[in-house]
Amino acid sequence: MRQLRIETLDPIKLPLISRLYKAHYPAGKAKSNELTIVGYLEQQLTTVVRFRPIEQYQLLTGMLVAPEWRQLGLGHQLLDHCQNTVCNELTYCFAYPHLESFYQHHGFMTIAPDELPNSLKQLYARYTGSGKSLIPMHYQHK
Repeated sequence: MRQLRIETLDPIKLPLISRLYKAHYPAGKAKSNELTIVGYLEQQLTTVVRFRPIEQYQLLTGMLVAPEWRQLGLGHQLLDHCQNTVCNELTYCFAYPHLESFYQHHGFMTIAPDELPNSLKQLYARYTGSGKSLIPMHYQHK
C-alpha cells in the first residue's frame, strides 16, 4: 500500500484546498478557524478532511479523496491518523449513507438525530431540511 504523507495544513495554504474542493466537491469550503488535515502522495495533494469547531464540539466535515486516487486506501490512512491525533468523545460527523460503514470502521457510531448536542442538532436539521441525506455519527474510542 502506498504511504500517505499526512500533515496539518497551515491556514495560509487554504487556497490549495479550495482548488481541490472546487474541482471535486464544490460544496466544500475550507475556513481558517477549522483544523484541516491533508495527505500527499507523490508530492500531490490527494486527501483532505476538516474539523469544524462548533461550541466545544468538532464536526468532521469535507472529507475528500481526489477521484483519481480513490480505492487505494488513502481515506483509511487519513482517518487512521485522525483517530490517533484529533478525534475524541466530542467529535461528530454527518455521513452520506454510502459512507456510513467507512466511518464506522474508524470509530464512529450511528446515532439518532435527537442524540446530537443542540448546536449540532440545529445544523443537522438545516442540512437535512435542504434535502441532504445524512446520517449523524458520534466518535467512540475503540
